[in-house]
Amino acid sequence: MTPQRISYLYRLYLDRNMSSSELEEFQQVILNPDHQKILHQQIEEHWDGLADNSLLELPQAKMNKVFNAIVAHPQPVAKRGKFWASIAIAAAVVVAVFGVGLFYYDLNLKPQPTEHLANKNEITPGIQAATLTLANGKKIRLDDTANGLLAKEAGVMITKSANGQLIYEIKDADGDTSKINTLSTAKGETYQLRLPDGSLVWLNAASSLTYPVNLNERGKRSVKLDGEGYFEITKDKAHPFVVESKRQQIEVLGTHFNVSSYSDEPVVRTSLLEGSIQINGKTVLKPGEQSSVDPTGNIAVKEVNVNKSVAWKNGKFAFEDENIEGVMRKLARWYNVEIIYQGDFYQRTFTGTISRHDDISRILDKIAYTQAVRFKIDGRRIYVSRNEIITN
Repeated sequence: MTPQRISYLYRLYLDRNMSSSELEEFQQVILNPDHQKILHQQIEEHWDGLADNSLLELPQAKMNKVFNAIVAHPQPVAKRGKFWASIAIAAAVVVAVFGVGLFYYDLNLKPQPTEHLANKNEITPGIQAATLTLANGKKIRLDDTANGLLAKEAGVMITKSANGQLIYEIKDADGDTSKINTLSTAKGETYQLRLPDGSLVWLNAASSLTYPVNLNERGKRSVKLDGEGYFEITKDKAHPFVVESKRQQIEVLGTHFNVSSYSDEPVVRTSLLEGSIQINGKTVLKPGEQSSVDPTGNIAVKEVNVNKSVAWKNGKFAFEDENIEGVMRKLARWYNVEIIYQGDFYQRTFTGTISRHDDISRILDKIAYTQAVRFKIDGRRIYVSRNEIITN
């Protein structure tokens, strides 16, 4: 088959304008290893012209595992056609606007939009907000508080900047080191903190950071994290920076890294962007690596796209081979909703990048384009069920 014919079939597929015979011919193209290089080139060539391409990332790292993601543009087809994507050699995964694991795909089936059972008001994304708990127990809601000086504790000035950043600045180096503060975000909140040494911390939703007011504790800069945080640590060889979280302790001198240690996640993940860190006194990460600590304390290290680990800080959700439960946990924290599952789910995984700034209905509709799941919204409850595809 000529490259021109493959290109023609591919464009028909994207436009959902294939006859059943053309679809069968295209299936044979995918199954033929001799044509995979040409098809790969077609996908890369036409990627920029695809609908909603700004919400997607072409999963280059998965090309050898699953040959390609073929994006179907939701338009009517000339004739009814069916495609079985669960091919033994894993030649292709059919997706629409969002990556999904292998599933049965019916070109004539349109995904159902998210159903609103009650309270049709949109569930909006999270905001920049947090609660600061001072050493004396006083709580300050940072989204309600005016900019400027908030408090002075242990020789440290605590202020809120015009851009909503919480800033600690040491005025008395001999201040009381026993004073402890906690910055916490609820579901649907995120906040940024600058510590007394100039280190920056971004807190994701439903997270907290506990730290001495002047940061130093027995010659170390020590903080405790619950949830997820991204750290940009100022170098100070005389005072190592230590982050304690669930099942792990991270020691650094100066570096950029992300820690996800939510109590409802099966593993604790630490991703290194710059520098070097040591985990639990034995495992050293290099830039581009991610460690996973399981409930038994075992540590596994692998190379990852670390930019996806910090996508949340940049206003995006990023999923990589993640099951529906993992996807919905992230959505639940950011949109402050309850997730209710109805029925069992096949072991399908999702891959994609999508904005955190949309109302949740738009997010769910994009996931529903995979035709793997369906959603219903009832107030602040999201019902998730498997999409049963019925064919004639």
